[in-house]
Amino acid sequence: MDENITKEDLRQFGLLLQDKMQQIFLQLNCSGNETIEPQWLKSKAVRKLLDISAGSVQNLRISQKVRFRKVLGSYYYSREDLLKLFDDEKK
Repeated sequence: MDENITKEDLRQFGLLLQDKMQQIFLQLNCSGNETIEPQWLKSKAVRKLLDISAGSVQNLRISQKVRFRKVLGSYYYSREDLLKLFDDEKK
């Protein structure tokens, strides 16, 4: 194997890989009407989803209204608990 790989070879490989990944994602999106939603949301996603402040998210965590996990300094919140929170308020 005396062939050298050039930057151009790597660029073409990257473009090919990107194209294949896009095709796979399009097939996944077209084959199922359901969207893939993560079970755990980061604090920023919760704030954006609920349109609340960081302090309000912290209050939900402290009052134990939603389950959370701390991973490498970031808080993740249970999507299921967030949805239940609104179901309880409707009743």
